[in-house]
Amino acid sequence: MASVSVVPASEASAPSLKVSANDCSTNGITECISSFKAADAVIELAPTLKPKPDPSDLVFGTVFTDHMLTIEWTSTGGWQKPHICPFHNLSIHPAGSALHYAVQLFEGMKAYRGPDNVLRLFRPMLNMKRMLKSAERACLPSFDAVELLECIRKLVVVDQEWVPQSDSASLYIRPTFLGTEPSLGVKKPSSALLYVILSPVGSYFSTGYKPVSLWADPKYVRAWKGGTGDCKMGGNYGASIYAQYEAIDYGCQQVLWLYGEDHQITEAGTMNLFLYWINENGEEELATPPLDGIILPGVIRQSILELTRKWGMFKVSERYLTMVDLCCALKENRVKEMFGSGTACVVCSVSQVLYKGQNLDIPCLGDCPPLASRLLKELSDIQYGRTPCDWVCLV
Repeated sequence: MASVSVVPASEASAPSLKVSANDCSTNGITECISSFKAADAVIELAPTLKPKPDPSDLVFGTVFTDHMLTIEWTSTGGWQKPHICPFHNLSIHPAGSALHYAVQLFEGMKAYRGPDNVLRLFRPMLNMKRMLKSAERACLPSFDAVELLECIRKLVVVDQEWVPQSDSASLYIRPTFLGTEPSLGVKKPSSALLYVILSPVGSYFSTGYKPVSLWADPKYVRAWKGGTGDCKMGGNYGASIYAQYEAIDYGCQQVLWLYGEDHQITEAGTMNLFLYWINENGEEELATPPLDGIILPGVIRQSILELTRKWGMFKVSERYLTMVDLCCALKENRVKEMFGSGTACVVCSVSQVLYKGQNLDIPCLGDCPPLASRLLKELSDIQYGRTPCDWVCLV
């Protein structure tokens, strides 16, 4: 399998990150000639290091490593040199465009420590491609995806001791891109900051890997045609918090986002959604909504589609699903499983949907539905290196 190394020749002795042609290909990405270069990175190590947390006691996104990556851009000076420096607070102008007009975006990816003590990234170029797409939509400057990935690799190497030695924990990587235009005009920013922070994490949900309940109500909409639902922008998430707390008031853990007059099923909380069922034609099918502009193109979503199509055990479809479809299938005992997917949770089963005042029970077979459990195991085995696969890139 062809591969491209993104490690500078001057660092040939350093641990290399091999970019698989299958996963980390730069096909479809226009090289940004004026981009920053990882080889120019300036590394400033923290004078004192923080104690590492217990991997079994991690709360998602609350603990951060010793270092971070920052890269500044201006319309007059272009991209500046990348800096890996001690973790610190940011200084931003009070009129900064990210603060007023949500000119910002982010990504979410992870580094895993395998039983062989090797660090791995899971399909990272898919995150880089999605970040470039989000940047274009936000009118933020483009960059070379391979160069950013190599900068991230350098950062993970610096803070490698923070990658948990646990098969139930990992190092969450949060690339973030802000418009820092110091004026109140609604316009394309003339300055920006790209930075990356790292956080050791355990399970995303406080309940661990137990199935979750969903509240489905069409009065709130996560995304719409022509909007930014297919980009990873902070505004998509901030605007969802109100509905999330209303779901909790109804005794549910997450929101099942609906769209349109026919109450199309779109996403669950921050996850892509899958329905495993016997469809209206009597076929065994795994279905998920299509990427029509309101669905985030999740890395785990794509991986599940590719894995299950390779299995060849049932029909795998990207198709529209409505609440009428789900209610009818439940009434006729055609639903096998429903689950969400995402980088943070990997795979999370759904046990119940509250819709129009009625609790719809989803088959779960306890806490371990067969398909969701198999997918979680196979994906985790790849991520932690227990199963060899060209989806992972070695750090």
